[in-house]
Amino acid sequence: MSVWALGLNHTTAPLDLRGRFAFALDQIAPTLQSLRSSFPSGRHPQVEAAIISTCNRTEIYCASEHIALDHTVGWLAESGGVAPTLLRSHAYTLHDDEAARHVFRVASGLDSMVLGEAQILGQMKDAVRAAENVGALGTTLNQLFQRSFAVAKEVRTATEIGAHSISMAAAAVRLAGQLFEDLRKTRVLFVGAGEMIDLAVTHFAAKEPKSIAIANRTLERGEKLATRFGGEAMRLADLPARLAEFDIVVSCTASTLPIIGLGAVERALKARKHRPMFMVDLAVPRDIEPEVKALEDVYLYTVDDLAHVVQQGQANRQAAVAQAEVIIDAGVQSFMHWLGQRSTVPLIQQLNAQADEWRAAEMARARKLLAKGESVDAVLEAMSRGLTQKMMHGAMAELHAGDAASREQTAQTLSRLFLRKER
Repeated sequence: MSVWALGLNHTTAPLDLRGRFAFALDQIAPTLQSLRSSFPSGRHPQVEAAIISTCNRTEIYCASEHIALDHTVGWLAESGGVAPTLLRSHAYTLHDDEAARHVFRVASGLDSMVLGEAQILGQMKDAVRAAENVGALGTTLNQLFQRSFAVAKEVRTATEIGAHSISMAAAAVRLAGQLFEDLRKTRVLFVGAGEMIDLAVTHFAAKEPKSIAIANRTLERGEKLATRFGGEAMRLADLPARLAEFDIVVSCTASTLPIIGLGAVERALKARKHRPMFMVDLAVPRDIEPEVKALEDVYLYTVDDLAHVVQQGQANRQAAVAQAEVIIDAGVQSFMHWLGQRSTVPLIQQLNAQADEWRAAEMARARKLLAKGESVDAVLEAMSRGLTQKMMHGAMAELHAGDAASREQTAQTLSRLFLRKER
């Protein structure tokens, strides 16, 4: 059994290209079904698969008897509407121990834009549940991901990898504080109500802004989040008309198209008499049209723009990274050992089945002898001899077959298997 991974992330691909391969959580199941059905059933029966898709990365993990990286690249390129050569120039392909090492590093926060951030672990667990629910997660990938979670837990427990980590939300607050002298005088609008927005609201609310509003497609979910922070909820459809009210806009939805366009922002600026607006687009694909960045009095930041801020201070955690890599190395070795043992599973199953067949035959023979009145000692003697003869027959036949060299090799193997002394 082999494992392989195909991915692109914030270090290998620009934001707009990543947006072409972003899958919302509710899209994972049909996407996995499409991927698995695309493999030729003859050479790749029942391919295991899982997809991790976040604002910073999209990664496909597969397991099968034969590695099919070229096919996986072709399928993903077609799904994103790009040429395979373009995808390859921005993607990474890994297999077996390299794939295991990568997923362990991702789970531990070592491959994140925010070194040591913990959010990726929850996103990975969601991806695993989605794959499991659709029947795409087999024994091999399940082992890979469960071991990655265990390694991540050990890394966070045994090292200080997450110490002083600056989240994307915290970076947004820091940048907003550089534009506005006093955040307590600002009105803040959050677009969306997912985990990332929840985190952003928490950070901004700590600065006690003048007002907080949540715009969401589902009003009920927006109200639930707004209530926690003493804010108001509004429908997404009302956003263009009310955009001018807000000094700060933070957006992160699962929309496949921008929901805040250039025209809406231009009208808002005019109504605000060109008072500055601070906008943060945490979504992939983008929520805010990129042309907005060129407007005067608008300060628009994307997830990639925040990279410099969140990476400040990472040098202070390099010692923790080194410790984490040691833990990851041990995890990779353990997984590869387990994966290697998987190749003997069919043989073990056949041996157990053969032994059960012999046992059942001798038990049936023993019952017949007992029914005829044979003594228990005689029946036990006959049953033990029968089992011994069946077990030794193949070995004895091999000892008398073939040339001298093969007989010598067989003799050494049988001595190692059957003549071991108990220590």
